[in-house]
This record gives sequence, structure tokens and C-alpha cells, in this order.
Amino acid sequence: MRTPRLTELPPATGTWLEVDVANQCLVHWQGSRPQAEWAVSTALAGTGQQEGSGCTPLGWHYVRAAIGDGLPTGTVFRGRRPTGERFSPALAEAHPHRDWILTRIIWLCGLERGFNRGGEVDSQRRYIYFHGTPPDQPMGVPRSHGCIRLSASSLLHLFSLAPPGTPVWLHD
Repeated sequence: MRTPRLTELPPATGTWLEVDVANQCLVHWQGSRPQAEWAVSTALAGTGQQEGSGCTPLGWHYVRAAIGDGLPTGTVFRGRRPTGERFSPALAEAHPHRDWILTRIIWLCGLERGFNRGGEVDSQRRYIYFHGTPPDQPMGVPRSHGCIRLSASSLLHLFSLAPPGTPVWLHD
């Protein structure tokens, strides 16, 4: 376990998000009061900062960008751009090995230099997101390649609550 830093104190006021990797849940906070909670799916490979690890990074982040506002549920993204496709079982069957990024993207940027920002540990350059996943994928079970997956309905709710600049704390 790493030594807590003073930067790990949650904001006393305002909206912030907490991802508890051990419990596979995301909590929306308003100051010191929890407002909502959703099941998530973090990395199958566990937690870690390193580029190419396939792990979910820890520490303080912020929402860098919110992508996909107004697009239909199930919109398929590649390279943070909509492909023009909407997820369906037939599309999944035609592309069985795709890592589906659906509905919305909430892109994270690390706030801790040398830990989750910069060099080989940069969450933004690792393209760490909150994003949607196919409806048959279980929540509460680690299965992603590093990102934080949510159901479409949970992601749409989160998207409305977490504009760019929102602080996000990921811990195990």
C-alpha cells in the first residue's frame, strides 16, 4: 500500500467522483455527502500506472473531456470519434474481438506528477476513460483493459453530473 498524500483528501465542497476498485463501484459525491452509486468494471489486470500494463490507474484525476453529448445510446467510438455505428448483437458477432467503447466517453487526466501524470505513467496518454460497454457485460466484475466501464444508463447519468474539471479519485 502506498503512503497517502495530502492531495488525496477529498474536496470539502463541490462535485467529485470516487472509484473504489476493490468494490467495483463509483460514487458521486457532493462535498462529504454521497449522491449516487453505480457498479463498474475496472481492469482485469488489476491496478497500476504503467503504460501498456492494461491496469486501471490509481490516484487523483480530473475529467479532461466529455465526449458524445447528444449521440444515441449505443454509439460506437474508435479513437474518441463516433464510427457511425450503433451497437447491436449482429455488430458484436461481426467484430468478436473489439473492445467496445459505447454511448459516451469521459476522458481522465492524472493530477499526480510522476505517479499518474507524465512519462510512462500518464493516464491521459493511456486514454483512460469512463465509457459504456455492451449490455451483456457484467458490472461489478473486473474485465476492462484499464478503463472504467459502466452500463449505458449509469454512464448517461454520470455524464450529466461530471463535466470537464470534475475531480476523480481512484483507489483500491
